[in-house]
Amino acid sequence: MAITRSTAELTSTGGPSSSTWRQFLTSRWCYVFMLPSLVLAGMFTFYPMVMSWYFSFLDWTGFTADRNFVGLDNYRELIDDPMFWHAFGRSFLFVLVAVPIRLVLSLLIAILLNNQAFKLAPVFRTFFFLPVVTTAAIVGIVMTFVMSPFHGPVNQALTGLGLIDAPIDFLGNPHTALWSVMAVEIWKNFGITMIYWLAALQTVPRMLYEAAQVDGAGRFQLLRHITVPMLLPFAAIIVLLTANATLHVFAVVQAMTKGGPYFSTQVIEVYIYQTAFAADQAGGVPRLGYASAAGCFFGVVVMLIALLQVYAARKAGQARSQLVNG
Repeated sequence: MAITRSTAELTSTGGPSSSTWRQFLTSRWCYVFMLPSLVLAGMFTFYPMVMSWYFSFLDWTGFTADRNFVGLDNYRELIDDPMFWHAFGRSFLFVLVAVPIRLVLSLLIAILLNNQAFKLAPVFRTFFFLPVVTTAAIVGIVMTFVMSPFHGPVNQALTGLGLIDAPIDFLGNPHTALWSVMAVEIWKNFGITMIYWLAALQTVPRMLYEAAQVDGAGRFQLLRHITVPMLLPFAAIIVLLTANATLHVFAVVQAMTKGGPYFSTQVIEVYIYQTAFAADQAGGVPRLGYASAAGCFFGVVVMLIALLQVYAARKAGQARSQLVNG
């Protein structure tokens, strides 16, 4: 009885340790439910990340027990590898072309669908979002038939309209393959960028529009002086998310072209995959260590770009706060 009383008194008057223990007991179920996610993240995200850096210092095929530590030799070879830099450039060309198109078109559609007077807006939102939830590999396979020069719907439509005289091999021509894959990627992930913009538009206070309309502002003036400035902080984050997603187009490219023809669609993810798990151009064995170095190098570049965008988003957020408070 005395022990119980002293324990209760200690708990009621306890210091930081007892307070921390009570907080842990109160939220213990949160940690229990988080445990499966943490275990899976550790197994399939954090562990592969750490091991990728370790493998990047090895000369290893990935299929044998022979591992030779080579230090930074893989990175030195990577810098002198023109195939890597070509793939690197194609990935960023993907971003430079696809991201602005997705951002502008999805913003225009989001503004239209954000209009409360448009009763069919939910139907069109679903229509635009359906490709997002469709498996990328399936989309890629289907699009190879859609763009096929042998009675593909696209060529049949262009021929029927008289726009072309002969079918175009969109995916078999090195000059059109990359642009064709870009078009498919933009179409497939257009809906998710539209949802981002719709969520951002919901945060714009209606009173700003009402006050501007009282002063005689038109639709273009509302868009220019209210909508665009208020969306700037969200735009930086949306650009980051869209650019990051555009850099990860492995499934679509692999399903449609496998990096061909003549490496014209070999983006960085396809390059890493082929280097790690397929024989090289000279008929040699796969090089998992070298591919890991390519992946780590590319990951660092993407991380630096993301940090710059986060800095831009912070500056845009400060400007937005000044606009609202002012």
